[in-house]
Amino acid sequence: MLVRRPTLVVAALVIREGRILLDRRKPGGTLGGLWEFPGGKVEPGETHAVALRRELHEELGVDANIGAEVRRLQFAYPDFDLELVLLRADVTGEPRPLEVDKVGWFTVAELGELSMPPADLPLLADVRSIVEAEVGSKSPHYRDETKTGTGD
Repeated sequence: MLVRRPTLVVAALVIREGRILLDRRKPGGTLGGLWEFPGGKVEPGETHAVALRRELHEELGVDANIGAEVRRLQFAYPDFDLELVLLRADVTGEPRPLEVDKVGWFTVAELGELSMPPADLPLLADVRSIVEAEVGSKSPHYRDETKTGTGD
C-alpha cells in the first residue's frame, strides 16, 4: 500500500484590531476562490518561520515577525495529504494581493460566513479563542449572541 507523504504548509494568524487577515486563492487552481489564512508550502531546508516570512512577502508584499505555533493538524484531501502549521504573525505594511485574488480583514463572526478550505475549518475555534482573549468580549467587533432585546 502506497503511503502519501503530506505536503508541509505554514499559515499565518495575523490579528489587527480584532480582525483576522485572510487571502482568497485565485480561481481555477487547487481550492480556487476559497478564503484562507495566508501562507504556503515549506521548501526543503526552510524553517517554518523562514517559509512563512517568504510566503507573506511573495503573496502579500509585507514583512512579518513570526511568533508561536497556534496549532498543527493533518488533513487528507482526495488528491493529497496536508500537514498545516498555523503560526502567529505580525505584519508591517498593508497587505496587497500580489499572488492571490484578494486580501481582507474579517471579524471572527464573518469567518463562519466565508467559503474556506476544509483543512482551515478546524482552526476557527482556536482563532476565536485567541481573538476573544486578546480583544475581549466587549469589543465592537463581537456581538453577544446570548443577549436579546435593545438597550444593552
